[in-house]
Amino acid sequence: MMALCKRYLSDTEDAKDVLQDGFLKIFTEIGQYTGKGSFGGWIRRIFVNTSLDFIRKKNRLQQKELLMDVKMGNNEDAPSLKDITAEEIMQCIGELPDNYRTVFNLYAVEGYSHREIAQLLQIPESTSRSLFFRARQLLQKKVIQLYGVQIIGGNDAIRS
Repeated sequence: MMALCKRYLSDTEDAKDVLQDGFLKIFTEIGQYTGKGSFGGWIRRIFVNTSLDFIRKKNRLQQKELLMDVKMGNNEDAPSLKDITAEEIMQCIGELPDNYRTVFNLYAVEGYSHREIAQLLQIPESTSRSLFFRARQLLQKKVIQLYGVQIIGGNDAIRS
């Protein structure tokens, strides 16, 4: 099944995540196997669908990143992000939702891997990655708002 996942996903870590998610689906949905067709075919279909779901989700995240195109401008008076203080960063981190803040702190501050975070919080590794990505995105947005920079793209143009 790993070979099947790697055919759909070029990144080995992503393929491992999908492999784990696929086995979880098999174990939780084993009662749905009716006996029609081969058991191996049923398993294979689960892994293909799980791979495709992962690709769709990843593409949506990449599209969101492309929409969040930050325009800093050439304004000499605009503060440099180098000027942000540790206290301001900690304030922004403190404003993150609990699950985002927890994963962000464990990964970015404490240096845990997503696998370790997943074990600690009893969540899938892919959820840890997703929460970190969203926390980082929200933190960037908060820092941008703090300094009054305009975000261009999508429906969320912001000017402080």
